[in-house]
Amino acid sequence: MRRARPPLDAAALDALALGYVGRFATTQAKLAQYLRRKLAERGWTDEAEPPVEAIVARLAASGFVDDRAFADARGAALGRRGYGARRVAVALKIAGVGEAEGEQALAAAIDSGWDNALAFARRRRIGPYAAEAADRAGRERATAALIRAGHPIGIARRIAAARPGKVPERDD
Repeated sequence: MRRARPPLDAAALDALALGYVGRFATTQAKLAQYLRRKLAERGWTDEAEPPVEAIVARLAASGFVDDRAFADARGAALGRRGYGARRVAVALKIAGVGEAEGEQALAAAIDSGWDNALAFARRRRIGPYAAEAADRAGRERATAALIRAGHPIGIARRIAAARPGKVPERDD
């Protein structure tokens, strides 16, 4: 049986925040969400409101939390895995990254969209990376997989329709 944890005070809340940013790359929104969840779980001892926003702002000003760097890293990681710009935008929104902070990561995902789509096709053995040519139903499934990965329908169709071993040229 677990013993109840004591309610948080300002020092304990600050220690939780530092421990969290030390373990995880995070955004200001996710850090604030984490701190609020801990407050809901354990309670608050002081009369004044918990200084969640002040702690988040201080850690952001100190460079421990950087939404722009988080967005760039998350966008690059998703791109390496073959995901498209739409999927990157959704992931950044879920993480609480603002439009201004995520603009550069989204632009990079758009610029490398064709290469990311080919990386996804290679990983999933779709189109030019398939062992054998797909029938109509197989092409539709491959197209749907590429679309769910965040790629535009035109790129998805071109890659899914490609014959095995014939990588289509980028169409600018």
